[in-house]
Amino acid sequence: MEKFTRQDELYMSRALKLAKQGNGYVNPNPLVGAVIVKDGEVVGKGYHRKFGGPHAEVRALEDAGNLAQGGKMYVTLEPCTHHGKTPPCTDAIIDNGLKEVFIATKDPNPKVSGGGEERLRKAGIKVHVGLLEQEAIRINEIFFRYVQTGIPFVLLKLAMTADGKLATTTGDSRWVTSEVSRKRVHELRSRYSSIMVGKNTLLEDDPRLTVRKVDGPDGARFILTTSGDIPTDLHVFNLSSSAQTIVVTGKGTTDTRVESFRNVGASVWKVKTKDGRIDLSDLLVRIGDNGYDSLLVEGGGELAWSFLSQGLVDKIHFFISPKIIGGVDAISAVGGAGMEKINEAIQLERVQISKSGPDVSYVGYPRSVEDTNY
Repeated sequence: MEKFTRQDELYMSRALKLAKQGNGYVNPNPLVGAVIVKDGEVVGKGYHRKFGGPHAEVRALEDAGNLAQGGKMYVTLEPCTHHGKTPPCTDAIIDNGLKEVFIATKDPNPKVSGGGEERLRKAGIKVHVGLLEQEAIRINEIFFRYVQTGIPFVLLKLAMTADGKLATTTGDSRWVTSEVSRKRVHELRSRYSSIMVGKNTLLEDDPRLTVRKVDGPDGARFILTTSGDIPTDLHVFNLSSSAQTIVVTGKGTTDTRVESFRNVGASVWKVKTKDGRIDLSDLLVRIGDNGYDSLLVEGGGELAWSFLSQGLVDKIHFFISPKIIGGVDAISAVGGAGMEKINEAIQLERVQISKSGPDVSYVGYPRSVEDTNY
């Protein structure tokens, strides 16, 4: 395995930091950053800012101008070789006379992986692959999942008390966590191309499901209701948002109810049901087929259990507040039937714990997806 210098790592770290600035704006494209170095100085930098816009490599080359000639590029993902919404980045790199390219990770798409590297080598450019590879994969876990499977990357987010409650026995849940944690939730919303809640959460909390506390685009809002029996005067149906509100319901929902949702600007998906509930596996396929690369599941407890018990969660992010509600009938963070034995519990791996104001941020990956490439 090739060894890299500390200076090389610093340049790639800078490119990774640039890449993250495209969070929420480039879906379903990957986050990519690029830095051009000549004679030990950064002469150009860029990142993919918006879906359909110039790629990171092109922006960095434009920033460098004539100084790119004979320089080195550090880029977080293998440059593309195909014509899409923009011309191939490999052609731009070759035409601008770069002598060396450091690539953090290859493109995960098996149809194109390695093509960019090969094209550059054939043009006489020295290519290095694998510099800070795991960091590059981590920031693009959504892209890797989606491009490899066509299924959206699923993050389950829950806000709970120290004793694992979402709400009191009366259903009161405002506010379980701090302002700091609520802002971080909006940051998550801005990163994911779609968001989902179940009927109970919709009726109890009447959430807007929009991005408000940070800059970023709204994701599509999926509302699950098997029978379609929800009112249309809720916030999600009365927003000045460019993102869609999509009611996901069973095939038995009446045409009258469907029309009522459409009258308030919502789309309606009639989908398969299984044991009286929405077939989530089938729904995820349809969400992916419609171009949504990621899904943020925000609750409640029953929906959380449905996703977890079926192995459909790629990542969890729990915000735990230093509060205790108590009460046997208080609403638990994860509902459903639960496991009968401890050794059947869903095991989380790669756990990251940090402070979120007075709360605790708890991030992990269910073991079932531990060994994937993302």
